[in-house]
Amino acid sequence: MLALSFPCHGDLVSPADGRLDDGRLFVTARGTAPRQSLVTVNGVSVNADGGAFAVEVPIVEPTTRIVATCGDERASVTVHRPLTRDLVYRFSTDDNIDWLRDLAADPSGHGSLFDHPYLAFWHEMHERFGVRVQHNIYWHDQAGFDLGQMPDRWRDEFADHADWLRLTFHADADEPACPYAAAGYDEVGADYERVTNEIVRFAGEHSLSSFTTLHWGAATTEGCRALADRGVRGLAGYFHLHGDQPAVAYHLDAATTAHLAARDAWRDEALGLWFVKHDLVANCWLPAQVRGQLDAVWANPHRRQLMEVMIHEQYFRPEKRWYQPDVKQRVIETAAWLEEHGYRSVLWEEVLG
Repeated sequence: MLALSFPCHGDLVSPADGRLDDGRLFVTARGTAPRQSLVTVNGVSVNADGGAFAVEVPIVEPTTRIVATCGDERASVTVHRPLTRDLVYRFSTDDNIDWLRDLAADPSGHGSLFDHPYLAFWHEMHERFGVRVQHNIYWHDQAGFDLGQMPDRWRDEFADHADWLRLTFHADADEPACPYAAAGYDEVGADYERVTNEIVRFAGEHSLSSFTTLHWGAATTEGCRALADRGVRGLAGYFHLHGDQPAVAYHLDAATTAHLAARDAWRDEALGLWFVKHDLVANCWLPAQVRGQLDAVWANPHRRQLMEVMIHEQYFRPEKRWYQPDVKQRVIETAAWLEEHGYRSVLWEEVLG
């Protein structure tokens, strides 16, 4: 039986998967076929000695179809290249609602967005390291504030800084945990629209991103489909196995989760959604540990080109039990390491076609 075993359908391929020659990426497509049969892959023919074959294929376009034929049999996969050859990263933050409530509660005390200490810190990171940050936000907190109460007085300022400051949907609220693990199409779609409509109202459409992270990174296939149908192009998550069970991996099965865990990103071709692997959750590591964690990711060339680094808002809040007095230094260590290693800050929609 004819089958392609590498690359996998939906893979994001990089020079780690093959070789570069004058800007062209060549990847060796591998598979199985009847012994001693003739296999043709993207127009190149090869004998399947011992029932296996390997053919070098150029991956020139952002999306490339690899097609193998053997007699009447046919197998194919779709693979992708990043839209840049650079080392790139995205910095995102989850669980955002407190700074929005602060602004709404005291608009006269915040003539500028950056009069708020949280946003002032991210502005400093942008000025110092070129960080572009995406805040994934809730509809409401536990004390009665919701985004409908957010004034639009800073709408022009959001527009002025939309090149580096973005807002997207995260969830309805912090509780319950894993709110979309069993949620259907309509529930996820309604929550997304409610948050997104408010972001457009108070910050403008230019402040949106088409990539986000759902709270706890758990969702059904239909929940993910609801997001894709509304223009979401990708989701970030941990994508690891807890025992043999996928964790923070949306609807992906164990085999796909394990495959993605060792790579930068993978695309669910059926849904048209990218899934991007988190490389560092900065609040999980002391400042002195951050560089070692990033060094470990760097050591895997299949996870080196795209870095997804993130942190949660609650660790910045002194009044909360999660507060980390050194939280800013964790971000600084992350941004400094990335700068020293030649990374530039991006939005994923600029890199993943």
